[in-house]
Amino acid sequence: MEPIRLGVIGLGRAFALMRASFHADPRVRLVAGCDPRAAARDRFVSDYRGHAYADASSLAADPAVEAVYVASPHQFHTEHVLAALAAGRHVLVEKPLALTLADCATMRDAARAAGRHIVVGHSHGFDAPIAAARAAIAAGTHGRLRMIHAVYHTDFLYRPRRPEELDSAQGGGVVFNQAPHQLDIVRLLGGGMLASVRALTGAWDPARPTEGAYAALLRFTDGAFASLTYSGYAHFDGDEFTNWISEAGRDKPPGAPFTARARLPADQPGELAQRTARSYGAPDTPTLSPPHHEHFGLILASCDHADLRPLPDRLRIHADGVTIDQPIAPPSVPRREVLDELVAAVRTGHRPLHDAAWGMATMEAALAIRESAASGQDVPMRHQVPVMQEPA
Repeated sequence: MEPIRLGVIGLGRAFALMRASFHADPRVRLVAGCDPRAAARDRFVSDYRGHAYADASSLAADPAVEAVYVASPHQFHTEHVLAALAAGRHVLVEKPLALTLADCATMRDAARAAGRHIVVGHSHGFDAPIAAARAAIAAGTHGRLRMIHAVYHTDFLYRPRRPEELDSAQGGGVVFNQAPHQLDIVRLLGGGMLASVRALTGAWDPARPTEGAYAALLRFTDGAFASLTYSGYAHFDGDEFTNWISEAGRDKPPGAPFTARARLPADQPGELAQRTARSYGAPDTPTLSPPHHEHFGLILASCDHADLRPLPDRLRIHADGVTIDQPIAPPSVPRREVLDELVAAVRTGHRPLHDAAWGMATMEAALAIRESAASGQDVPMRHQVPVMQEPA
């Protein structure tokens, strides 16, 4: 099979995190990159001998490009996805799909009209341990799924940020950035069809004026429910629940305190410089694969006869009177599952599980977290879609 010729719009942090996947998977070849920063473009040409552009439309029109990875900031997703679709390209776009349901619908409809596919990822709903839990639930061995609990505490809010990343109106904060991970996970495990969302959010640091925490109760149409809790305030480290394996699948020192607050520069230029240093184009942007699967904190799926707990290297089943560990082989390609969906869509025309309709349904729930927190009311869901079957 010929590798997919991929163009990348946005050579920033998201691309830096996906590089290990592209390097390790022969099914993908990077042929073009787009970024407003000359240093990033120059680095791309040096690393990949590909074409480099300062604007997205030029990259999308490049005849060498077969599919486009949109890794630009959230507020540009709609513009860049539509440019790629207009040029006849399939699209892999980072979550969130867009910041409004109207924009999500526009992209969904444009993909259908163009006869092209959109894959929305990376999110941790792709992680192999989540797939193992989903398969166990679907098999029905442990009875019917009744409840899901998802909780994660990180230092998210104190990692270096651009100004818009601390402005909820521009897609900043943990609801737009982190809730899609938990929502994808619980929707996949629960079948996809949410009925309502009830939530509260917290914004407790005036120096970082966006949501830094949320708690939500989700009800599925079949009566199952899920509770979601997230804090990015850099106190308790949720990786304690995953045997001190980081979100990125790497081992870390047990009990080491968060240092993000102490390392954060006091001035905005310093913070922006630190932010840029974590992106592609900096002197050192590693491509080493992690030893474990990625994760997003504690996940517990409660069935009639067992609680299922996906971990970075196993699925742990707490059944009646016994605990069973089902080992999961370490990843040969990090985030391979994202590329599996992209390759199936581009090479066989198979509709992705994480398509635009799925991404829109996830964003409906994320937006409902903010809406419910503001109104104090349940928010009914109107755009949910069921989990699709993946290619054999």
